[in-house]
Amino acid sequence: MSNMSRLRIGELQRGVFKILLEQPEGLAAKEIIKRMEQVLPPTEFEKADYPKHPGIQRFGKIIRFATIGPVKAAWMIKEKGRWYLTEEGKKAYFRFTNPEEFARESSRLYYQWADKQPKDVTEDEEEFHEEIGTTERVADASSTLEEAEETAWSEIEEYLTSINPYDLQKLVAALLRAMGYHVAWVSPPGPDKGIDIVAHNDPLGTRTPRIKVQVKRRADKISVDGLRAFMAILGDQDVGIFVSTGGFTSDAETEARTKETRKLTLIDLEKLVDLWIEHYDKVSDSDKRLLPIRAVHYLAPTD
Repeated sequence: MSNMSRLRIGELQRGVFKILLEQPEGLAAKEIIKRMEQVLPPTEFEKADYPKHPGIQRFGKIIRFATIGPVKAAWMIKEKGRWYLTEEGKKAYFRFTNPEEFARESSRLYYQWADKQPKDVTEDEEEFHEEIGTTERVADASSTLEEAEETAWSEIEEYLTSINPYDLQKLVAALLRAMGYHVAWVSPPGPDKGIDIVAHNDPLGTRTPRIKVQVKRRADKISVDGLRAFMAILGDQDVGIFVSTGGFTSDAETEARTKETRKLTLIDLEKLVDLWIEHYDKVSDSDKRLLPIRAVHYLAPTD
């Protein structure tokens, strides 16, 4: 990246931030890179193919590299293929309006973070990171890992948002069993009266609390009214778990956090997948078919 200046890096960083300021819930990385072509058109150098990957434009990989600093500065979050701005990141965008100053502050905070990390890189590697003009290898490793994670998440997300609703219930029941709970009942097809799964802490269900679960496969978020309808069927000795692939509105999340008379846990798609991965080795072989996954190892970038 010998053609990359600190000024250009700052311009790219601020371009990404400009897009994300209008997306409080984040945006898919691929969509951000696509929009960046309009917000900040690529230079001739950036339009060229990446040397190690003919057919893949440099622009996207450079953007991914440029955002490493803001992530380590706690200005941005990258999670499961989506990028978000933090409150500190929003403040930084308006505080450092000069792109070069923006990039310089991002780098300062990056190295502040790096100084606290274990010193497991060589002197040559440290020198390698110092110059923006010699970062092609870092960009390659970072973007390759990012893109792999995004692709993996996209496939899992598509699978779970299109799965048969009753298979989704079975998946949640399988997860509960893997976590050590005893599933007493899973709703068959047909009206369920708001309860899809009942589970207990012991095989006979003699110990409280009883666990009642509602599972929703839907694209839109569960509103506070939808959450209250579920809470209304929870008894004093019940714990409620609401699983929704579409997530929950902020009002619903606030209601769940502040409700003192009902014990309630909300699980969105990301949390469901995280729990499935965490407990996957304890899921029975027959249940693993509901969401089969496999770990693939990549060389981690030394960013």
